[in-house]
Amino acid sequence: MSIQVSPSPIPNSNVVSLTTTLLDKDVYLTELLNLVIAPKTEGWLQDLREGAASWVRHSTIPTTREEEWRFTDLSSLRKLQFNVETGNFASLEFDILPEAANSRLVFVNGVFAPELSAVTDLPSGIVVSNLAGLPVDERENVKQYLAQAEGAQEVFTALNTAGITDAAVVWVKKNVVVETPIHLLFISGETATISQPRCLVVAEGGSQVTLVEEYTNRRGAESAEKEGVYFTNAVTEIWVGDNADVSHTRVEREGAEAFHIGKTAIAQARDSRYTCHAITLGAKLSRHNLEILQTGEQTETTLNGLTIISGKQLSDTHSAIALNYPHSTSKQLHKCIVGDRAHAVFNGKVFVPKPAQLTNAVQMNRNLLLSSKARVDTKPQLEITADNVKCAHGATVSQLEDDEIFYLQSRGIDENDARKLLINAFAAEVINQIPVTSLREILLNTVNNLKSLTND
Repeated sequence: MSIQVSPSPIPNSNVVSLTTTLLDKDVYLTELLNLVIAPKTEGWLQDLREGAASWVRHSTIPTTREEEWRFTDLSSLRKLQFNVETGNFASLEFDILPEAANSRLVFVNGVFAPELSAVTDLPSGIVVSNLAGLPVDERENVKQYLAQAEGAQEVFTALNTAGITDAAVVWVKKNVVVETPIHLLFISGETATISQPRCLVVAEGGSQVTLVEEYTNRRGAESAEKEGVYFTNAVTEIWVGDNADVSHTRVEREGAEAFHIGKTAIAQARDSRYTCHAITLGAKLSRHNLEILQTGEQTETTLNGLTIISGKQLSDTHSAIALNYPHSTSKQLHKCIVGDRAHAVFNGKVFVPKPAQLTNAVQMNRNLLLSSKARVDTKPQLEITADNVKCAHGATVSQLEDDEIFYLQSRGIDENDARKLLINAFAAEVINQIPVTSLREILLNTVNNLKSLTND
């Protein structure tokens, strides 16, 4: 492997400093830690968990007094009590992507579900397995990557690490091109549970892979109106080797009362290409921290995001791209469609220090408000100290134009369908770039059926 950890970390990343005393200990966070902490074992995994647990014990859950969390209030989370539920696979329904019918891993409440998984249609040179199912020698290889990405000491990331018992592992060997998409599906329960999904993806030099990472709620006997409160705390680490190509689609469509906090950390080596399509549809409160660390020159990074929320949902996306080497390209487009009294937050940072000469970085956040009570807070940021770069950033906030709706009505389309058509066109710019056809169709159909988006 030629993946190297950069000596230059992401500036101002969401790391809680270890400054509190035992008297300032966060009691609620300690209760969560005691709930999720893994049984004691021997070996490197136990050392990893103990180190993370020590950090959590001296940390606190972020509040709105902190700049990185000032628009996302977690006080409603602190009022809830959770339990850990083992995998219950009864009455489960989920979408099987035809392209990945034999290349999927399924976890229920954070527990691997072998009877729902299928890994039989993969070429040699790729490993797709849960961590516990790996041979001993391959588990040792995981040691150098698991919980080694930048930002591992962020409080929710550390909480996830402290409770690791299993993980989804995708390892693509050098120069292996995988045509079949890999579907990693995480299903959470409808009761007051906390689950902590973990993913590790390693793409060695010259390899190519397409990933679909999906978070959804249990469906079946219970109707949507009876969805319960639960908490998903997810972490994904992706290591992209020299000249490797990773296409990554992340879909969050949790239950209506759920809390979802996710971390995606990517390390990009020389000449590598990474593309992320992040789709956020569900959860009462969701937060996605997306952090990219460039560890070699001439990388290409493409980030496409789409948030669609309504009711009283709050969705927060924080991204950070650290471009530490020259000749890199970074393109980011994040769109938000916000209806009813929902609240969307976008904070995107691109760091271009002096060594990153000849960088081309573009960042854009476009927001569509469908209600007079909908809200968006947007803050795209560029921090540049290099003097030979091409960088731009911006944000727009708009509403559906009356003249556009009138034009469609004049062509025989009623007002409600006209609004739907315009909303779908706004969303399609991101969805149509997803490389998995069946998933594109599912998402476009989902957007088309979101009736609440057309109501003020």
